[in-house]
Amino acid sequence: MRTLIANRDLMSSMIRREIAGRYRGSVMGLAWSFFNPVLMLSVYTFVFSVVFKARWQGGSDSKTEFALIVFVGLILFNLFAESINRAPSLIVFNVNYVKKVIFPLELLSVISFCSAAFHFLISLLVWIIFFCVFFGMPPLTIVYLPLIIIPMVLYTLGLSWLLASLGVYIRDVAQFINVLMTVLMFLSPIFYPIASLPEQYHLVMNINPLTFVVEQARDVMIFGGQLNWALWLIQLLLSSLIAWLGFAWFQKTRKGFADVL
Repeated sequence: MRTLIANRDLMSSMIRREIAGRYRGSVMGLAWSFFNPVLMLSVYTFVFSVVFKARWQGGSDSKTEFALIVFVGLILFNLFAESINRAPSLIVFNVNYVKKVIFPLELLSVISFCSAAFHFLISLLVWIIFFCVFFGMPPLTIVYLPLIIIPMVLYTLGLSWLLASLGVYIRDVAQFINVLMTVLMFLSPIFYPIASLPEQYHLVMNINPLTFVVEQARDVMIFGGQLNWALWLIQLLLSSLIAWLGFAWFQKTRKGFADVL
């Protein structure tokens, strides 16, 4: 936190550059960050509700509702996956920060996450607009969403610091993580509710940290459910531990980055 406060201007500048750099040279520029989730939501609505005629267990028969339910899980997963996929290459692709200048390298993971968070917020705005058009105002319990995401922020940063360090010493980490993220997407309750699985698989699913976030986000954003405070507190404590361990590992191993690179 001291590093974030001391370097807040630098971090703000790098986040803006990171976001703008993704669309540099394109005709529509930042407008793509809005049209991409709109297109994605439209495609999911057609594929799952028209082609597959899927319905959400416990929901209504509305085709649009199914797409919005799936979209909640997808934007949360993308927030996590975008940061984790980039993590192993953060130090390797920024060698100049390691060798030539004194730079707080731990900020790279935070900057990467904030860039992903920007696209998450745009996608969330698209979701809210679609929900208001088809179903009216979302339930008031949507105000719990920032609290639900806090544990996700912590364990994403913790894993990002860990993978950023490992990616310097073991280059195969990046390829492994890409495969793992694809597997994790289908092992998370994004396209299906955990209640639809046999009871013996619930424990395995609950080990996945994304399960709590996705299930709780759907409850508060769509169904008007309440936040499970006991599970949230457990998630907060575990994610804080992961963040602390990831940051400690990063700080311990960063001394060898320059020699390896």
